[in-house]
Amino acid sequence: MDVTRDRAWKTLTAYTASEGLLRHALAVEAAVGAYAVTFDGDEIFWRATALLHDFDYEMHPTLDKHPQDGAPILREEGYPEELIEAVLSHADHLEMPRDTPLKRTLFGCDELSGFIQACGLVRPEGIETLTPKSVRKKLKQPSFAAGVNRDDVVNGAEEIGVDLNEHIEFVTAALRPIAGELGLPAPSG
Repeated sequence: MDVTRDRAWKTLTAYTASEGLLRHALAVEAAVGAYAVTFDGDEIFWRATALLHDFDYEMHPTLDKHPQDGAPILREEGYPEELIEAVLSHADHLEMPRDTPLKRTLFGCDELSGFIQACGLVRPEGIETLTPKSVRKKLKQPSFAAGVNRDDVVNGAEEIGVDLNEHIEFVTAALRPIAGELGLPAPSG
């Protein structure tokens, strides 16, 4: 099976109706896709993997099922094991090795993308002027975007091998062009 963005989007939307989850998938796709270019990865494959990382979350919203119970669906649909293993590896509770750049990048972008989206929702200008300093300040507020695992944000940058400030800036820059699709104010100019 050829892994394409269209195919991944069809799978995602067949199992996901929530606008919030679809926006999260788009955000992670943008960040992972940008890193694919940086790390000389297969951008289409990396983007498809990112789109699918939480495709089963509406069906399986608990750690005893997500994402492991989604893996058989991906296999049944013909996705390659490399993609399925990357999806599985983003979940710490499965204790799978993140032994490829794709696996480390997916993990590193997942929580941070969601957190940057949350930061943009509380700013009149969205993420257009969002800085790492602002993001780090919000990370220190446990009540803000409480569902985001702060340790995963920090560990994600470490696993990718980049400084946290650089990682925040990189992911924010990757999300800016699709801000409107994420429900955030679109960049001016």
